[in-house]
Amino acid sequence: MNNNIIVFSLNSSEELAEQICEHLQLRRGRIQVNHFADGEIMVEPDESVRGKNVYLVQSTSYPVSENYMEVLIALDAFKRASAAEVTVVMPYFGYARQDRKARARQPITAKLMADLLQTAGADRVVTLDLHAPQIQGFFDIPIDDLTATSLFGQYYRQKHFDQDVVIVSPDHGGATRARKLSDVIPNSTIAIIDKRRTKPNVAESVNLIGDVDGKIAIIVDDIVDTGGSLLGGVQMLYDRGAKEVYCACTHGILSKDACQRIDQSPIKELVITNSIQLSPVKKKSTKIKQLSIAYMLAKTIEAIQHNAPVSDIWKIFNED
Repeated sequence: MNNNIIVFSLNSSEELAEQICEHLQLRRGRIQVNHFADGEIMVEPDESVRGKNVYLVQSTSYPVSENYMEVLIALDAFKRASAAEVTVVMPYFGYARQDRKARARQPITAKLMADLLQTAGADRVVTLDLHAPQIQGFFDIPIDDLTATSLFGQYYRQKHFDQDVVIVSPDHGGATRARKLSDVIPNSTIAIIDKRRTKPNVAESVNLIGDVDGKIAIIVDDIVDTGGSLLGGVQMLYDRGAKEVYCACTHGILSKDACQRIDQSPIKELVITNSIQLSPVKKKSTKIKQLSIAYMLAKTIEAIQHNAPVSDIWKIFNED
């Protein structure tokens, strides 16, 4: 990479940014993030960004609002320091679940976050598996919505399952994601769980569309938060005759006692990415495996720098 690029990270994604820089053979940019006693945030780059293409890596997971403020303040600092272009690399886009008015008087907070990022000075956004793809339309700047589907496909192909495989969507909205994963796992079919969500973090699995009897089932989703609806779906699949149930979720939020519930469940394995940095306690989970997206993001940064198609990256992961 040339000297015109610099990669920074804020508090929530330091490990991921370090891995990205290793792939790019770059030193991570020096930056200070300080919090005052009353909660105010100060973000100050410790090196010049004048005329450079800046990449800012930060997932907006817990604490969501605080991590967003770090990004917004950093953007202001970069723009005032005369950065040529600033790309926000936000693997997990917080507030994405608030993408529409499901009931009267609800906000569309995903749109608000898009507006704030643009107003603060973002020139481009790179993210991973948005909760709703139409969120891309909330932006008036280029946005690359990457997907972990090919990464998951590569992982599961290497397991060489000797039984029939069925890819299961945990709801109707995720059917396209399940189809994409099925497309990269040979001889697999798909099924859909009919789910009703009564309130945030509470969902009920009602019915199953498709056949899982005697098969290995892989549930694929974008987010696992408390794990309640995921484990409800796992139990339904076992009740319908599934031989083993695996799960793949891009963003492992894993709130509250989710890790403990997963470890004690009949799930065979939960595969997540490192879009969200796990705490040392969560890393000890016996059934959770984390795949790195650092190489994918590094190749995306290279493609942006060289004005090359980002879509070509998926060819790498569709090879074993």
